[in-house]
Amino acid sequence: MRYTICLLLFTSMVFPACLKNVQNKRFKAATNPVVAHRGAWKTKGLPENSIASLRAAITLGCVGSEFDVRMTADDSLIINHDPAWHNLSIEKSRYAEITQFPLSNGEKLPTLREYLLAGAHQNPHTYLVCEIKPSETSKERGQRIAARVLALVHELHLEKRVVYISFDYDILKKILELAPQVHTQYLEGDRNPAQLKADGVRGADFHHSVYRDHPDWVSIAQQNHILLNAWTVNEKSDMEWLMNAGFDYITTNEPEMALDLWEKIKN
Repeated sequence: MRYTICLLLFTSMVFPACLKNVQNKRFKAATNPVVAHRGAWKTKGLPENSIASLRAAITLGCVGSEFDVRMTADDSLIINHDPAWHNLSIEKSRYAEITQFPLSNGEKLPTLREYLLAGAHQNPHTYLVCEIKPSETSKERGQRIAARVLALVHELHLEKRVVYISFDYDILKKILELAPQVHTQYLEGDRNPAQLKADGVRGADFHHSVYRDHPDWVSIAQQNHILLNAWTVNEKSDMEWLMNAGFDYITTNEPEMALDLWEKIKN
């Protein structure tokens, strides 16, 4: 009995640390700049934000696959872009109500846990780019969602694989308050890269038109070691401009086109 208890205690202490080490050693980010927006869904007609589109992005070898997180009325973290699903408000509905309506490929709306586990499986190179949607209820709820997301990522030992993005600056600040070392990027485009640097945000992830309107922000970001990302870039000419300007990441609904163009420009 004493041996069994000691073994259980040893396993409970050592196994999580071993799992974390394995997760970290297995991951080395791809060297291309292509982030698949809501997964690689378009070419194969997959549902956006589905596990199938996530796996397709990993198979393509994208450096990242972006997805959206919301929280139901019963505090279930789920993957969905819009605030409603089949006319049900996600924040005002229970998870069991929402999952009555599957995705077009038969998947149910995945929980964040299911999505992260699927994204970690046989994935040596693709970041999981987690957009935390602002709460429609309150700023406080948005920050609570952020804390719950962060805690789950920590529980699953996926800290090295997850990038956090949001349009809500306070959500990013909450994440950095809890875990200053994590990788955050801001989406709104109303703060210049020097401001992001001062607040500990590591990336400017703005609509590509913002950089056209503020061309100096590219050099400011590079001087301040702020990573440059642009969304949602679907035209070849915009991709070429951003790649030639040295952007770190390009978020797109056309990851196949972007990867092909990257290979040509790189060579």
